[in-house]
Amino acid sequence: EITSGSLLKILVWAWIVLVLEVCSISLPEISDKKFIEDCVKEHNTARSAVSPPASNMLYMTWDEGLAMTARAWARRCEFKHNIYLKDVRSVHPTFHSVGENIWTGAPASSFNTKHAIKRWVNESHDYNFNNNKCTYVCGHYTQVVWADSYKVGCAVQLCTNGVKHFTTSEGALLVCNYGPGGNVNGWPPYNSVGTACSGCRGRCKDRLCRKYLKCMFCSL
Repeated sequence: EITSGSLLKILVWAWIVLVLEVCSISLPEISDKKFIEDCVKEHNTARSAVSPPASNMLYMTWDEGLAMTARAWARRCEFKHNIYLKDVRSVHPTFHSVGENIWTGAPASSFNTKHAIKRWVNESHDYNFNNNKCTYVCGHYTQVVWADSYKVGCAVQLCTNGVKHFTTSEGALLVCNYGPGGNVNGWPPYNSVGTACSGCRGRCKDRLCRKYLKCMFCSL
């Protein structure tokens, strides 16, 4: 026999379960159209806004293979770079090199795709194009605006037990991979000769090259 007290406990328990389900954190999958759109748009916005302007900056598009590589590494919930990127054949079938950016934050509910990528882009304040030097950390930014990197694939992972090397609390880990990889030692991220797109062959879209004539890093 269910008493009024027992019924009340059951109803309270059911309400708690419902609230937890409603409030549970849901992060986008790599197939999520909005997530893909945000990742690509934020990268291209940053690439088109470089100063001085880039003559050879390629327009960036999504790559499912890179996204799958990013997802596989993000699932480790570890705030460190993918140790397998040096063996490119194990992470992507096409590119001769693959680059990577990582962002993490807590609580996981605070994750926002655009805001996370902008954290990398904001490193532009610490980068001097004239001498190709960083006053602080700027390697995430230079990868975002690496002229020859024309493909990107990202994944975000919910880390309920924390992100190793960062937090023991629940957090989110975003990984973006780039093809081909950037940040070649000693090289600037792009050419700055003349106006934006002056090194393009074919059409120029939003100050970015769909096809281009000059390729500073193609042999690397």
